[in-house]
Amino acid sequence: MPELPSLTDAERARYEWQMWTPNVGEEGQRKLKAASVLVSRIGGVGGTVAYYLAAAGIGKLVLAHAGNVKPSDLNRQLLMTTDWLGKPRVESAQRRLNELNPHVEIVAINQNVSDDNATTIVKQADIIVDAAPLFSERFAMNRAAVEQGRALIECAMFDLDAQLTTIIPGSTPCLRCLYPVDPPHWKREFPVFGAVAGMIGALAALEVIKLITGIGEPLTNSLLLINLRTMEFRKLPTVRDDQCEECGGVS
Repeated sequence: MPELPSLTDAERARYEWQMWTPNVGEEGQRKLKAASVLVSRIGGVGGTVAYYLAAAGIGKLVLAHAGNVKPSDLNRQLLMTTDWLGKPRVESAQRRLNELNPHVEIVAINQNVSDDNATTIVKQADIIVDAAPLFSERFAMNRAAVEQGRALIECAMFDLDAQLTTIIPGSTPCLRCLYPVDPPHWKREFPVFGAVAGMIGALAALEVIKLITGIGEPLTNSLLLINLRTMEFRKLPTVRDDQCEECGGVS
C-alpha cells in the first residue's frame, strides 16, 4: 500500500475541526488527501458534491461536464456565477473550487460521460460520483466502474424527491441491477429547487468521505428514498440480479 502523503501546517489548520471527528484524526485526513474522486456532472447535485469534497481536502477532483453556463443553471448550480454566463461550466467550477481550497488538484473535463469515453474518464479516479441526469451516462459510468472495480455513489433528485445508494462492484447490486433498462418516463429537464439538489449532494459527499476514511457505515445494499414534501426518509434493501448484463450478480 502506498505511503500516505503528509499534511502541511496550513492543511492542519484548515482541517483541524473535521480531524476532531472520532476515528478520523490526521491519518484520516491524509487518506482524504491521497484520494481521487470523479464527479460526473457538476450541476445542482454534482456541484454540491464537488464543493464539499474540495472543502474536506480530497487530493484530486476530476470534474466531467460539457457545455456553457446558462441563466437557468443559476438557481441551483452553486459553482456557476452570473459573470460566467456563456462560458464553460467546468472552467467556472474549477475557478470556484480553486478559490475555496487551493490545496486540491482540479482536473476539468469539458465532456459528458458516454460509452465512448467512460473507461478513460473513470480510470482517472478512485471513487466515482454519478450526478448525471441521463441514464445513458449513468449506465456508461456503471459499466466502467464495474469493469474497473471502482466504488460508485449514485445520487439523483426530481422535484422534492431524492435518492442515494453506494455501489461496490462485486459486493452490492450495480445500477443495472436496479434499473435493467432506461426508464421511459425519465426526462432531461424537470422541476428542481437548489436546496433539494444541495441536500442530496451533501449526503453523497459524506458517503465518499466515509468510504475513504472508514468511519461509519456506507449506504451499501440499500436505497435511501427521501420525500422532502413530508420530510420522510426511507431505506429500502436492494438485491443483486444474478442475470444482470453488467455485473452478472457474481463476486
